[in-house]
Amino acid sequence: MTGRFISFEGIDGAGKSTHIQAVADWFRARGADVQLSREPGGTPLAETLRDIVLSQPMGSLTEVLLMFAGRRDHVETIIKPALAAGRTLLCDRFTDASFAYQGGGRGLPLAVLEPLADWVQEGTEPELTLWFDLPAGQAAARRVGREVGSREADRIEQLDLEFFERVRAGYAARAAKAPGRIVRIDASGTVEQVGAQVLAVLSARYPAC
Repeated sequence: MTGRFISFEGIDGAGKSTHIQAVADWFRARGADVQLSREPGGTPLAETLRDIVLSQPMGSLTEVLLMFAGRRDHVETIIKPALAAGRTLLCDRFTDASFAYQGGGRGLPLAVLEPLADWVQEGTEPELTLWFDLPAGQAAARRVGREVGSREADRIEQLDLEFFERVRAGYAARAAKAPGRIVRIDASGTVEQVGAQVLAVLSARYPAC
């Protein structure tokens, strides 16, 4: 058996995490065995690396190496077993995030990122990626609203609008290279409007599900 691997991407505050549960419910209503995960994180080791990346000062290359170290453990421990068992794996971010954040945002070249992706993933890639696209200013306003009465912004969330616009451009570049896999979702509307776009994509992609 082979399962489905669907990733959710977007800059911080784009709202992608809000819609993962709705997608899980959509697949479960059609009989799928759904598993949720996230990056950075997804395994005990990767969650430890996540905490380090989001809280400790470090250089860009160190940051991306830690991200890919956690991803390797995630691929081996969670993703491959889930797909082999025939599950539908929904992942809050995957490798596109590294190309967007450490590539577009930090400026690391493709010559660094592409070999890392090849070595770590060994061909493991989402069949569908939902990219929640939102201007950096609007995403920042959402993050502020989310953080009131909640946790403080992490090391990456605290970066300026110019950084997040570069990240957004990084996602756009990834989408241009993989138009069959990455589907842009206009995340500027209400939760209901964005959710309707997501369900329309799923219904078109998985009509027999």
